[in-house]
Amino acid sequence: MRFLITGGAGFIGAALANNLVSHGHSVRVLDDLSAGDAGRLDPAVNFTRGDVEDKPKVWRLLNKIDCVYHLAARVSVPESVLYPREYNKTNVSGTVALMEALRDAGIKRVVLASSGAVYGEQRVGAVYEGLLPHPASPYAASKLAAESYVRTIGELWNIETVSLRIFNCYGPGQSLPPTHPPVIPQFMRQILEDGSLVIYGSGAQTRDYIYVDDVVEALVTAATADGINREVINIGTGVSTTINQLISCLEGVTRKKAKVVVSPSISGGVSNLVANTNKAQELLDFKPKITLDKGLALLKERDPHFVS
Repeated sequence: MRFLITGGAGFIGAALANNLVSHGHSVRVLDDLSAGDAGRLDPAVNFTRGDVEDKPKVWRLLNKIDCVYHLAARVSVPESVLYPREYNKTNVSGTVALMEALRDAGIKRVVLASSGAVYGEQRVGAVYEGLLPHPASPYAASKLAAESYVRTIGELWNIETVSLRIFNCYGPGQSLPPTHPPVIPQFMRQILEDGSLVIYGSGAQTRDYIYVDDVVEALVTAATADGINREVINIGTGVSTTINQLISCLEGVTRKKAKVVVSPSISGGVSNLVANTNKAQELLDFKPKITLDKGLALLKERDPHFVS
């Protein structure tokens, strides 16, 4: 098949692109490199630097494409609180511009990488797709808006659409920016370098951490699966892990004791965010294969940040 991946030089996008070309597919990537790195990509990937709102460029890349993966987005929850307009521009306006281009090019299917963050605070254990979302950040709100635009424009123009709500994805190749770094690589770096881990809140808040290879498997399946048009599907492990438990796992993998600093006066975000994965099992035959302990070990072994 022939694919276009927007944001394909990012963490998940590059892993997806490399997986697809390794299985003989033709892959084009569009990325503005604001957060991506083209060096992550297999040489067989056709890379173009650009923005999803550059319609002439997008139209050219859509020629004879079978399926589009839309991963181009800003992804930091704390950063979105500071810069909501930028998140709206990239995550919402960028999605609308892309959908217009897909409409004009006659594309048949688009897979949107959404986020479990759209649920916000809920009064259930594992969140399921039928719940009313309560976005708790501009990032989450922008992802929910992107889902709505993808579904609506898809319905109007007969484009098959599916949105995958990806939970806390981690793995080798994840960026470590100087501000607002992702929690798992940041904690691992601090432990290995004898730094301090700052926990906001009590550390009892739970999350669902899923290894990048499992996320890629779900994305690949979503390109061709039957019966998923207009669906929203959780992609997580269904396993609840507190921040304190995550630190214990990291200590086991690194064989080092963490230096923990607790900051109870600052919110640690929603109290619980764990995926109900029944729908993913039913529609995508999806079952994650990599446990948190195994994933953290693979991160330490394979990520150049941590390989000694």
